[in-house]
Amino acid sequence: MKIDYHETTDDLTTRINIHDAYGAKDIDKWMLEVLPLEQGMTILDIGCGAGKQCFSYLAHLSGKATITGGDVNPDLLAQAEEENQKLGNRVTFRPLNFNEPFPFEDNTFDLVSCSFAIYYAEDIPFTISEIHRVLKPGGHLFTTGPMPQNKQMFYDIIKEATGKEIPPMPGSSRYSTGILDSVKTLFSETEVLIFENPLTFPAVDPFIAYTRASLSEDRKLWNAFFQTKEDFQTVMENIARVATKWFERDGKLMMTKVVGGILARK
Repeated sequence: MKIDYHETTDDLTTRINIHDAYGAKDIDKWMLEVLPLEQGMTILDIGCGAGKQCFSYLAHLSGKATITGGDVNPDLLAQAEEENQKLGNRVTFRPLNFNEPFPFEDNTFDLVSCSFAIYYAEDIPFTISEIHRVLKPGGHLFTTGPMPQNKQMFYDIIKEATGKEIPPMPGSSRYSTGILDSVKTLFSETEVLIFENPLTFPAVDPFIAYTRASLSEDRKLWNAFFQTKEDFQTVMENIARVATKWFERDGKLMMTKVVGGILARK
């Protein structure tokens, strides 16, 4: 399944900053706790974006690991390289399209991770098989993605504001089904871990900023809702109206992120 998707640096940064500011829990800390990380490991992070996960691994392992980050977005890779230079170029960043054969030999990595990206793969079994191929025997895959119950309030407000059904999201509609099934087919051990993070918005504006960034990240997924800039603005105004009503009723807006972590061993 081909999914036209391109996330801008600004949209990604906006959503990450909002998670950090209003979330009750730290998903990066959770990932470090559940991952079998050891010094000396060789790690590949697919869909690395601006390198946040790579730098998290680097710090956690006190720089004693060989870490590669790959992404298809040149703007995000440039941002990763800028930060990497400040750290003495301890991470290797390179273009990587997970819809194509990976440019690595068999049995290369101890850990391959992919955070909030794998569900955009065109051919899930192919991508999973490439991850399996480049992992060493006994190596681990760790990937994260939204579960079906993820950020229900967000979708409820949009549905009320537009009167339309929410289109299937690539993450929540594929992650706990097709992706999990493909992993189980190839890997010897598979475990699903759940992370829940309630985001409490003390005002309407940050929720609207999050919504704008989320809808902007790929308007083709929402093409039944708007076609033009004018349509988009009208939808956002309606969402702001409903969000304000909810806020006045409840005194806050609370949206729970429900994330699944698939940890698998080759």
